[in-house]
Amino acid sequence: MRLKQRPEDFQVTESWKFDEDPRGAWFVYLMDKQKLSTFEAVDRICTRFKIPRASVSYCGLKDKQGRTTQLVALERREIELQDTDLRLKPLGRSRTRLSAANTTSNRFAVTVRDLGEDDVARLPASVAEVRRLGVVNYFDSQRFGSLKHGQGFIVKDLMRGDFEIALRNVLARPSELDQSGDAKVKAFWKEHWGEWDRRNPNPGAERYQAVVKWLRDHPEDYRGALLRTEPRWRGLQVFAYQSWLWNEGVKQYLREVVGIQRLVSLRYQAGSLLFPRELDAALVRLLSSKTFPLLAPSTRFDDPAVERAALSVLGREDMGLADLAVPGTPEIHFDPEERPLFSFPGRLAVGEARPDELNRDRFRVNVAFTLPPGAYATLVVKRLFHWTLEPRRAREGVRSRAPAPSTRGAPEAEQPVEAPRAPAAPKGFLARKRAEKAARAERRAAGKATAKPRR
Repeated sequence: MRLKQRPEDFQVTESWKFDEDPRGAWFVYLMDKQKLSTFEAVDRICTRFKIPRASVSYCGLKDKQGRTTQLVALERREIELQDTDLRLKPLGRSRTRLSAANTTSNRFAVTVRDLGEDDVARLPASVAEVRRLGVVNYFDSQRFGSLKHGQGFIVKDLMRGDFEIALRNVLARPSELDQSGDAKVKAFWKEHWGEWDRRNPNPGAERYQAVVKWLRDHPEDYRGALLRTEPRWRGLQVFAYQSWLWNEGVKQYLREVVGIQRLVSLRYQAGSLLFPRELDAALVRLLSSKTFPLLAPSTRFDDPAVERAALSVLGREDMGLADLAVPGTPEIHFDPEERPLFSFPGRLAVGEARPDELNRDRFRVNVAFTLPPGAYATLVVKRLFHWTLEPRRAREGVRSRAPAPSTRGAPEAEQPVEAPRAPAAPKGFLARKRAEKAARAERRAAGKATAKPRR
């Protein structure tokens, strides 16, 4: 299975509402972006039109890898923007800034590529499972970009009081995976750390101007410099760690309530996720209405099983609830929140399998569905095609000639590799055609080998 081979393979349309006021201070636009994160799109708008970031509001963050539409509002500024990858359409005016409350749902249209005939054949049963059981409402890899780029959880540095280390991760740690100008900005400060009078010549350096200006005047005040970053960005650093704790706590809860034998494991950016496959009706009713907390010092529990699972994860981190705080910095704080344990894709529709023009002799399938704000479409697709994400040796064991490896110390959901079997007769149309072609080639080769030489 492959996702997002083309930007148009992953499309998101935000359903929204706002109270229109012809005299409102906020000009509201429908933002259509492609291959840009919400932050990158907003940065471009602010830089081009010299708008303070505090004068821009939006409902939420949309995926970079795809084409998405969402609301954005500018305070007391009316602009025009029609780039090939970023366009704004005026919708009206509002008296108040936008927030997550303005989003009602998101509609996703996803093209899933590089599928085999067996994958297509297994899909209807998987769709029925998702419709009945829903999808565990985890946070997916997009939430953990700092792990992908080698920064770790920046808020953990802050919780230890290591403000300089945290700031180095923000300002002077370029990612090997980042090919944008931002990596050059960070490489400059990595080489010239502490030389705050220097001018960073790279495009995009202005993004960190407030931070560098503060350090120029207060060279040792790394805490103060961090507080010059965008408040919403700081909040996301807290939320990223809360999200990982939530994922780990939910996994532990499912192990206890569902049982590991009825869970399937899938890899993602921050480790692995567990999804149930078989649940009785009573358990479906229990879990479908359940919430699990995003942890904060003021979190309270009313379910002993939830409390055990959540606190066991904090215990692995050598922490308790009271430790979820940044010393001497009330501006950066953990807020409690209950998140639904499961999400249920609405209006789930799966199209007919068609030949995949990007992957020879493979198929593509279009999948469409609606999710509430905060739920991840990529998890729905991964759950629908979960077997394609299992370890390669487990998926291809029937074709392997190597002896089955020991299962001692193997991951929970991983299954031992089966011994080689005789190849089964090809079942699909393409498979039959390939087999017939190979058989004809063998016969021709055999005929040439046995033919008598001419004299």
